[in-house]
Amino acid sequence: MKLNPFNTRIGLALGGGAAKGIAHIGVLKALEEDQIKIHCISGTSAGALIASYYAFGRPAESILSICSALNLSKILNFTFERGGLFSTDAIRAMVLRDLGDVRIEDADIPLAICATDIETGEQLIFRRGNLADAVCASMAVPGLFVPVEIDGRTLVDGGLVENVPISPLEIMGAGITVAVDLSHVSRYPKVENTFDVITNAINIGIDFNTRKQLKKADIPLMLDLSGYSLTNNADRIEELFLEGYNPMKKMIRRVLWYKRMHLFISVLQAAWSLMPLKMPEALKAISNRLSKSQKTIDER
Repeated sequence: MKLNPFNTRIGLALGGGAAKGIAHIGVLKALEEDQIKIHCISGTSAGALIASYYAFGRPAESILSICSALNLSKILNFTFERGGLFSTDAIRAMVLRDLGDVRIEDADIPLAICATDIETGEQLIFRRGNLADAVCASMAVPGLFVPVEIDGRTLVDGGLVENVPISPLEIMGAGITVAVDLSHVSRYPKVENTFDVITNAINIGIDFNTRKQLKKADIPLMLDLSGYSLTNNADRIEELFLEGYNPMKKMIRRVLWYKRMHLFISVLQAAWSLMPLKMPEALKAISNRLSKSQKTIDER
């Protein structure tokens, strides 16, 4: 852990979630309204797409225009290539149309896009290079989309390793991390066929890892969007937008409180890391009081 109690730069991680990614736009809108500046942003899969638009200067209202593209039927191009049923050509065309043939390092807000090397299992974090290539790789769901080749590596959806990409944010200079998880469900869909069993099994594995990874975030926003489709929410765009907007609005006070108290919180965290087995009672009491104070603030 890097101890820098004076660093209050905010990093935002947007997780994968296919067509549920519309909720991310609501999160961004809430942050915009309260003028919460995002100093760096990372994304995986659908989160990578939306993070890219935001990093390249598109306000939340403008990003809503891409919502129709977060519809599986709109981005499926059947292909005879090996490794998947569909190509990512439609995703590439959308990025090129809206943002141009740009490079990640040229974004207005420092941007990281995460993908997975399907041959080594390694996470690749793109902070430089062609934007469209990286977004396509991050969104290439294994078995559905053909993997994307970049620099001789075969890449697929970054959610296999880190569905909510918190890890790049500290490297990018964030002192406070906000992480948005679109898959915080307590129960998975009822299985009716073999495909459902396989889908649930994959999601359970990814979500298990995500819950452990979210513990590294300072401010996790965990959304249960189990009532929405992974493939098409075109008729529920406003509803899904509010699923991100309303919880983030309630969280704004916590973000501001965390910025004000960051110095003290950092000292407590450092003390905890140095004494993991036996924290002094005084520090425990202070930590409990802070937690109670924050709970009161959140409930107002």
